Amino acid sequence: MALFALSPIPRRITYVVFFELFAIALATLLLTTLSGGEAHSSLPVAIASSLAAVVWNFIYNTYFERWEMRRGIKTRSLGLRVAHAAGFETGLVLILIPLFMWWYQVGPLGALKMELALLVFFLVFTFVFTWIFDKLVKLKPSV
Repeated sequence: MALFALSPIPRRITYVVFFELFAIALATLLLTTLSGGEAHSSLPVAIASSLAAVVWNFIYNTYFERWEMRRGIKTRSLGLRVAHAAGFETGLVLILIPLFMWWYQVGPLGALKMELALLVFFLVFTFVFTWIFDKLVKLKPSV
């Protein structure tokens, strides 16, 4: 029941653009709620968080995949997938906590609470968004 099919690169670009647009909007609302502020105050930090996540994702996966290649790893076991996800999230936490502390003028614990709320939110959001995206946008077979 897909609406359309895209080849791999346009599909990935479409995925990232829509994922980040929805992520910024929803993260703005969540950060507004968590900070007790107004949406226009949380929009810049939601955009910065999104940009940080995209850049960190690129850097982290580049080095992780190089590490896998050096060790001859062809497929990721469940344990390796858990380690990969934990490493990515740990790096993102280390990037975002100082940002939240600075932007919202909160201490480390307040910033950690905000980051953990975002982490849980994005765990669910990523699952739901990807499921819906995969239903709507099929991968066009290579010719």
